[in-house]
Amino acid sequence: MTTALSRLAVPELYVRQKRELAEFFGFETRNKYAISTPDRHEVFYAAEQRSGLLGMLAIYLLGHWRSFDIAFFDDQRAEAFRAHHPFRFFFQRLEVSAHGRPIGALQQRFSVFTKRFDVLDANGALVLEMKSGLLKPWTFPFFRGERQVAVIEKKWSGVLTEMFTDKDNFRVAFEDPALTDDQRMLVLAAAVFVDLQYFERKAQS
Repeated sequence: MTTALSRLAVPELYVRQKRELAEFFGFETRNKYAISTPDRHEVFYAAEQRSGLLGMLAIYLLGHWRSFDIAFFDDQRAEAFRAHHPFRFFFQRLEVSAHGRPIGALQQRFSVFTKRFDVLDANGALVLEMKSGLLKPWTFPFFRGERQVAVIEKKWSGVLTEMFTDKDNFRVAFEDPALTDDQRMLVLAAAVFVDLQYFERKAQS
């Protein structure tokens, strides 16, 4: 576990969604992501843990409200940590753990014009806040008090990709070297969570 988490001690990572052939023909497959350094060295992989007919029905009928798990693996395919999203219609939540040890959670808060999440530690204490402004819907900064300490940015993938597929790319910047491994895990998990919440095609589309 220590070896895997040491790969988080970098200034930035890139999260790239991996599209499968079936998606070209209108069949939603489980979400998969490759996570790399700026020089494209892949250090983590993430995959939604669902299978079978029930899993396919859940994404079509329930969209981003569905219950799901995302497992994060290192480059040796060993699980480093995972995130669980319980079924919710309102105030979405993502719970992160590593080998059974609770890390913390992202909890959505009421907001009219912005996207706002509290980042909680394993004891439920507030450690960071994520706020996405109305004029920057593709940018998700994290704050400790008034200071920005990390940011998730969705990168433009091109007209055809943006219009016809779910394939997304994100930059995750850890701007404060004092961020702990647990906080970095929460921020990285948030990048996948942001994609599933705000950029994945919903069932009604």
